[in-house]
Amino acid sequence: MESARNIKQVLNLGAGVQSTALYLMSMDGEIEPIDCAIFADVGEEPSSVYDHIEWMKTLGGPEIITVTSGRLGDALQTGTDYKGNKRTDGRHYVSIPAFTIDPQTGHKGMIRRQCTGDFKIKPVEKYIRQTLFKTSAGRPIPKNCHVIQWMGLSYDEPKRVIRVKQRFLAKPKTWSVKFPLFDLEMTRSDCVEYLRKRVPHEVPRSACVFCPFKNDNEWQDLKKNDAQGWARAVEIDKICRTGTGLDSWRFVHRSCEPLDKIDFRSADEKSGQKHLFSGWQDECEGYCGN
Repeated sequence: MESARNIKQVLNLGAGVQSTALYLMSMDGEIEPIDCAIFADVGEEPSSVYDHIEWMKTLGGPEIITVTSGRLGDALQTGTDYKGNKRTDGRHYVSIPAFTIDPQTGHKGMIRRQCTGDFKIKPVEKYIRQTLFKTSAGRPIPKNCHVIQWMGLSYDEPKRVIRVKQRFLAKPKTWSVKFPLFDLEMTRSDCVEYLRKRVPHEVPRSACVFCPFKNDNEWQDLKKNDAQGWARAVEIDKICRTGTGLDSWRFVHRSCEPLDKIDFRSADEKSGQKHLFSGWQDECEGYCGN
């Protein structure tokens, strides 16, 4: 019978706007309760994110568990995957979606992102299998168990919802996914408004300090207000262009220029004129910014 099953409701906690809203709404009884929230720490978040998580832990809500696959920047520096494995062809492995430019042709591209899967998804799922359900490594969770993972994707992110649903179609029936914000038709702006009344500080955007999906305003803010984070971003940007077998130069900024050489002022600021629709329109498609 369904009532005899061991069911766990788990929030993938990115510690950004949407997942923080979900955590607080569940804690306050506005939506279903969760058993725990799991934060996958890549070791490269700005200090404001870690401070925010510590504040959340003081609220007395569901347990917040931190898991990790190690420090992402260290893997980038050694040119390995999250397990420490090097590429068989001897090239320097880069898992972040760095921007690339061919020095011969000038053609620009982008590396396929693997950091979200390796450093966010895998450690969370490993904890669910091995700790929540006491399952041996490499084994599926028992058939009488069921995990429901909550994702903080909002109503203005339908494409991301579809992609995650497609990923879960390949999972056993003991795994399922839920999108409470999407179901409630809550947008990111709705979450910001909700948090404004609930949180005594501005909830930070969760993303690595060197995440290539940052817009210029975010890069400028990092440089101005987080000296340690900025130094780390510059360091990783330079690391992206090290190693053997480079067929293209790699950068964390979309301009394909060294991060510490870029003027992050907008076109408006540089020209003194107001332009409509200026700025970066994309954002990370993983769970980093939730």
